[in-house]
Amino acid sequence: MMDDLKDKVVLITGASTGIGAACALAFGAQGCKVVVHFHSSKAAALAVAKAVEQAGGEALVVQGDLRLSTDCERLVAESAMRFSRIDVLINNAGALVKRVPIDELSDQMFDDIVGLNVRSMMMCTKYAVAHMPGGGSIINLTSVAARNGGGPGASLYAGSKGFVSTATKGLAKELVGRKIRVNAVAPGVISTPFHDKFSTPEQLETMRLTISMGRLGTVDECVGAFLYLASEKLSSYVTGQIMEINGGQYMP
Repeated sequence: MMDDLKDKVVLITGASTGIGAACALAFGAQGCKVVVHFHSSKAAALAVAKAVEQAGGEALVVQGDLRLSTDCERLVAESAMRFSRIDVLINNAGALVKRVPIDELSDQMFDDIVGLNVRSMMMCTKYAVAHMPGGGSIINLTSVAARNGGGPGASLYAGSKGFVSTATKGLAKELVGRKIRVNAVAPGVISTPFHDKFSTPEQLETMRLTISMGRLGTVDECVGAFLYLASEKLSSYVTGQIMEINGGQYMP
């Protein structure tokens, strides 16, 4: 059903761990040329790239701090230089950074959270569209936090993901004439290094109790949405949509 993905060039930001890594492996298994971006987890990124190639794909590893527009530009340029074009851009990079009550929020923390979640998505998109002359698919990673405001100390993170969700719809309208579809995936509570770092066992249990399925999700349960949205064969009439993957935690 997804034979149209073979040989597609897929740039995934934040692909060394978590959902990004799972997506890289899934696209590699489809025979794609995958750009594995990382910021600081070089060993993990190299391991992902090796797994992509073992699965039947081709991989390129590129480092970059996507809080910086210059690194967004360089990432896209290196990807296009290697593979001549970009067919699919997955703006997965992002982070909560730190749970911070509003009265402890600093300018630096504001810049880090907004840079990671907002600037990286907008600027990677800006530079990537120039390398999609025949059209393509852009898939942004938002969050259930964009719907419910997130957990304790995560209001700025939730707001930044709200920006991603809204900008996804605006970009879908702006780029439709260039045959570029723009959609987003909004995971709920997924077992990833994100929650290992930012959530206590008690917080995770509180979240679990709000999920209709009664359990946390896995990264493998997210990848199907990315494959679907990347495939013209399966989703050519889908743009400006937010796909919720949360076990029934939130039902819009």
